[in-house]
Amino acid sequence: MRVPRPRCRRGLHSLRAKLTLANVALLALGIVAATAVSLMGMRYYLLDQVDTELTKTRDSLGGSQLTLRKIDSLSVLGFVRERLAPEHTDERPTPDSIFAAVDGHGEPLSVMGFRPTGVQRALAEAVRDPRGLARGAGPRSVTVHGASYRVTATPLADGRFVLMASSTEALHRGIAKALKLDLAIGSLLLMLLAWLTMVSVSRRMRPLEDMVETSSAIAEGDLTRRVPSSHHPTQEVEQLRLALNSMLHQVESAYRTREDSAAQLRRFVADASHELRTPLSAIRGYLQLYDKGMLSDPVERRRAWDRVLAETDRMGRLVDELLTLARLDQRPELRFRNVDVTRLVREAAEDLRVQQPERPITVGADGSLLVRADESGLRQVLGNLVGNVRTHTPADVPVRLGVERTDGLVRLCVADEGPGLAEEDAARVFDRFFRAGGGAGSGLGMAIVQGVVQAHGGEVTVSTAPGAGLAVTVTLPAQATARS
Repeated sequence: MRVPRPRCRRGLHSLRAKLTLANVALLALGIVAATAVSLMGMRYYLLDQVDTELTKTRDSLGGSQLTLRKIDSLSVLGFVRERLAPEHTDERPTPDSIFAAVDGHGEPLSVMGFRPTGVQRALAEAVRDPRGLARGAGPRSVTVHGASYRVTATPLADGRFVLMASSTEALHRGIAKALKLDLAIGSLLLMLLAWLTMVSVSRRMRPLEDMVETSSAIAEGDLTRRVPSSHHPTQEVEQLRLALNSMLHQVESAYRTREDSAAQLRRFVADASHELRTPLSAIRGYLQLYDKGMLSDPVERRRAWDRVLAETDRMGRLVDELLTLARLDQRPELRFRNVDVTRLVREAAEDLRVQQPERPITVGADGSLLVRADESGLRQVLGNLVGNVRTHTPADVPVRLGVERTDGLVRLCVADEGPGLAEEDAARVFDRFFRAGGGAGSGLGMAIVQGVVQAHGGEVTVSTAPGAGLAVTVTLPAQATARS
């Protein structure tokens, strides 16, 4: 079944979009805050300049002890006339500066024979309390004909007041232009940041996309796929890549091991069934002959009975060997004690001499050599190795049994000068039910040898070649411990 590959989501709910939106939102907040602070500072600075000019004019006029009549008599001061009656020289509805004379109740007064203009009346109406304004610490903001002004007042010697106002429209227009410029630049910065973030996140997200693709490929059956390394990896992503690749390697190894174990089990069951079928078929055949009365001759009955017993013994040995392998696969607890290996080697050699007196046997096992091991297991190893020599080599072929200790290891060797094995047969010598050239035996002896030796924490090796004999070397630690 084909597993559909998950697609990387690129909508608003994707990690790429969320990181971009987060960066843009943070920059937008920063731009708004910086713009607000800068505009407030600029407004404060410009208003302070306007207020300073108004305050200087107020202090200068207030300290002169002028009255409205004196101001009227000073007609030679053209600039005073221009300042106090600006409407006749500037017809704009909202001039930059306004001067107006008012009484204590805030009513506008005539100056130099000129009646109060509309702008002056509007200023007086906006102030209403010139006395309080004059006592104030500084100018304040008012609106005249819809325009913003900063106004202050100074008392004259005759109890009247002069109102002085400066327009702040230019200031507000400047602030508005600065705001528009900041917004335009901020918008460009936000778009630039969004683009850079998308590009950067796309590059940084590439390893994660590779992980998704690799996982999808593995789900489809390609267990050899691994997450490739990026050109500029970050530390966290590289650590994740290495951990994921390590996990995938373990998963692949476990899967391969399981597949190999399943295949081996199937072969084992098939081989065991085949091996058991042969003696069972023979026993069934002889019993059918006996049942049909076809074994009337006593000699034939005896021969049939001997064959049935032989096949029964063969089947019993096969079942015993299968049980031994099953116990070894379950990692049994071995009974470790000090075992004299040289004694076991000498006894195995004596057994072989009894069975095949004509075979030349050389034994290299003098003195005593102790090893911590399971004695019954070592006896079975020696018995299987000597049994292979007895079964698969001619009776006159020399055999050598030896044991030695080197570098804390005990090496036990059984070598013959028989026909040896081909390279492909030597590679399968420890496979269960394998018999080189279809020879005799069940094909389980060497598998049992390997299982027992590995249970002791050792190893077994084979050295052979066609016509050069076969040498099996068992290496055990002097203080053997069971495998975990």
